[in-house]
Amino acid sequence: MPDTKQTVLEQAVADQWKVLPSGLTVLVRPMPGYSSTHVIFATKFGSIDRDFRLDGKEVHLPAGVAHFLEHKMFEDQDGDAFAKYAKTGANANAFTSFDRTCYLFTATQQLDESLDVLLGMVGHPYFTEQTIAKEQGIIGQEIKMYEDSADSAVMENLFRIMYQNHPVRNNIAGTVESIEEITAETLKLCHDTFYDPSNLIVCVIGDVDAQKIIDQVRCQTPAGKPARVERCYGAPEPQEVRNRRIEKEMEISMPAFAIGFRCPDAGRGRDAMRMELIGELAGEILIGESSELYQKLYDENVIDADFSVDYERMKGMALLELCGDSEQPERILQEVLQEAACVIKTGVDRALLDRLKKSVTGRRLRGLDGFEGTCYRMCAYYFDGAEYLDYPEIYASVTAEDVEQFIRENVKEELAFVSVIRPKREKEEKSCC
Repeated sequence: MPDTKQTVLEQAVADQWKVLPSGLTVLVRPMPGYSSTHVIFATKFGSIDRDFRLDGKEVHLPAGVAHFLEHKMFEDQDGDAFAKYAKTGANANAFTSFDRTCYLFTATQQLDESLDVLLGMVGHPYFTEQTIAKEQGIIGQEIKMYEDSADSAVMENLFRIMYQNHPVRNNIAGTVESIEEITAETLKLCHDTFYDPSNLIVCVIGDVDAQKIIDQVRCQTPAGKPARVERCYGAPEPQEVRNRRIEKEMEISMPAFAIGFRCPDAGRGRDAMRMELIGELAGEILIGESSELYQKLYDENVIDADFSVDYERMKGMALLELCGDSEQPERILQEVLQEAACVIKTGVDRALLDRLKKSVTGRRLRGLDGFEGTCYRMCAYYFDGAEYLDYPEIYASVTAEDVEQFIRENVKEELAFVSVIRPKREKEEKSCC
């Protein structure tokens, strides 16, 4: 495998961006010597894009349209795209997140043919009422399956109490009832609006000829007509919150929990990336694996190896989240609040902060050899108006005062929300007389 440090330097120079006449952006990162190539075709259209103004007209979508459309893109009059990928030997997939939809494949051979399949399926949708009805049944079963997942339920419940207006409070796939409202006209409207070339990016990483990739994409991408879209993510959240804690019982053996500290919208571009990095460092300082609090709670079996802390953001919302399995989620919250108070009083440990910055930067640099994750992040930051490879420079600019300010402003009890999934209690047997 090529040397990572050398590869990173070469990547920064060799990346080729091209905005085609159609408006579609192509990003190619040549990686000589690697056997596989990873490709992502992404649109800035996710589950939170439900309410918007299109050419001055208000549009309100049922929950789950972006995810439903992702499923339908694999089908055309000639059959199924997966069957076509099978002939080229590519490993293909797709997913919908809160704020984007991605179609991807990895190939070691017949790259041109696989790229043709991808460009064709995304560019030429095929909808009929009959196939939509069939898909409603399939996705309905998928939704019911997720309802049995404690990991999904604990986060959905957390978002539901944290946000009264933001569409993040709705399941990405929607509900069985909401997807019944989806029609061919709904899907066509969304494809015309959000799958316009100006709202798309193709990212390719591998041992490829960049100009050849760009030319192939150009030939298969007709000029679009960008829609005038004004997206809406709900009214400002009310200051008064009805409920900061929610519990649910499910068939599990160990309680699952999620704690969220509601943070302000981080904006976009480099400023948003910087806030994201500050939030990540704040979480690591408070209760990351290198912290004394993490080790204390781990040694006392309050948390286990599955515990995680992360900063998550999207348009209109952001939060610092703590997730895992524990019998004592309330204690974890109180311990974190006490640790935050201590940091505010005594300041961030500068030596620990420097170690964390070096560790995270090194981990991300090494991660550039992982094509799929890098491809996804480059697309995500592109849609956000930032360049992924700027993070070493931005990380270097983050100070202890930045982290302290983040903790002071955001890690407060009045901004904390707790979601818990507990094991279902057995019903008490009725006593016999």
